[in-house]
Amino acid sequence: MSWINRRVRGFRLIDLVALGLLAALILGVYLAKTIAGGERAKIAVVERQIASEKVRIRLLKAEVSHLEQPARIERLSETYLGLAPVPIKHEAGPDALAALASQPIGARKAPVEPTPDPIAYGPHAPAAPLATTTVLAEATR
Repeated sequence: MSWINRRVRGFRLIDLVALGLLAALILGVYLAKTIAGGERAKIAVVERQIASEKVRIRLLKAEVSHLEQPARIERLSETYLGLAPVPIKHEAGPDALAALASQPIGARKAPVEPTPDPIAYGPHAPAAPLATTTVLAEATR
């Protein structure tokens, strides 16, 4: 009598082994599906966070383009620093640079005190941080 045909409590040994393998396979598939569902949820959280960060990046790029407008910078430099475009009579050509370098520099004026940007510190409050940053920290644990 071979081990395949041997009976244990009325069942063939091969049937019991097959039943055990089937139970292990069912348990393995269930665990894999459960783990994949958890990973899918984490991926969805990260994708939502990426989308919100892309929106925030677009807003920051728009704010930077507004702050870097040449007309705005010129207006602020004239208002707060007293700067103006260089008059044509003060421009020097390449031949005059050696003569200008040998001249003494005039008396320096008192330094200008910097003032805060009225647009940056205006009535509107700075943007609040996104709440999804804590979700990522919780999802990675």
